[in-house]
Amino acid sequence: MGNIAIRDAFGEALKKLGGVNDKVVALDADVGGSTKSAVFGKEYSDRYFNVGISEMNMVSMAAGLAADGYIPFANTFAVFLITRGADPIQALISYDKLNVKLAGTYCGLSDSYDGASHQAITDIALMRAIPNMTVVSVSDAVETEKAVFAAAEYEGPVYLRLSRAAAPVIYDENMKFKIGKGITVREGKDVTIIATGTVLHKAIEAAELLKTEGISANVVDMHTIKPIDKELIISCAKNTGAIVTVEEHSVYGGLGSAVAEVLAEECPAPIEIIGATEFAESGDYEQLLEKYGYSAKSISEKCKKAIARK
Repeated sequence: MGNIAIRDAFGEALKKLGGVNDKVVALDADVGGSTKSAVFGKEYSDRYFNVGISEMNMVSMAAGLAADGYIPFANTFAVFLITRGADPIQALISYDKLNVKLAGTYCGLSDSYDGASHQAITDIALMRAIPNMTVVSVSDAVETEKAVFAAAEYEGPVYLRLSRAAAPVIYDENMKFKIGKGITVREGKDVTIIATGTVLHKAIEAAELLKTEGISANVVDMHTIKPIDKELIISCAKNTGAIVTVEEHSVYGGLGSAVAEVLAEECPAPIEIIGATEFAESGDYEQLLEKYGYSAKSISEKCKKAIARK
């Protein structure tokens, strides 16, 4: 299938969902052409609300729609959703456990040329800290559709973290997606790479590099960061004895922190966390990934460091 942009996969999945569930509505903060929620709006104009550049109002409206029995998907750039919409996300949606789905698009460094003001590297940390919030981060087009449908079926608040970028299709249509259960995409015995989001394909590439050096790497897609799959993390720590996490997000409060918490409580093991330590800049997406430590080579070097700490 080649590379497919996550935002395009999301728009098509939302439209498909709207065709089988008339309780689904969509809201957007004047960026529907970018988030691709406009694809849903073109098909179901009576269930689509463009509120303008007013993220707080959009999230508050979503809360009201959920209270009235609808399943609202509120869509905008992740960096604006989690900052400008933070008050109603916490005080209305999460506090009252409302059935709102928050779709934060253009996450990580994927809005590359717009620079740090549009790149979301703190959204997992914020959403993970809010009680009652479920956090899901998808890796490819197939998983995006599965996650959209799973979120709609899930009762309660869900944050869907969606990239702008085109990403290799890793899964086939028969893949099993369940909120709260990670997926082992490659078996290995020397080290485990736990990745979330589209950088999963970089983790797989790193495993291939390590294989040429006689190192066997286990690769896990941790698509749900909250509730995290503790059982799988513990199993990986026991079987490989070393963990490396990869996320297009700050090293503070994201996937790495969540995995480290499990290890500290249940099964201590060496862990190396790959993520952002500073704001990035404008530039080509692949070049940014290379510069900030997300290349297959950088991941493989961290794996060797984790193994050496066993």
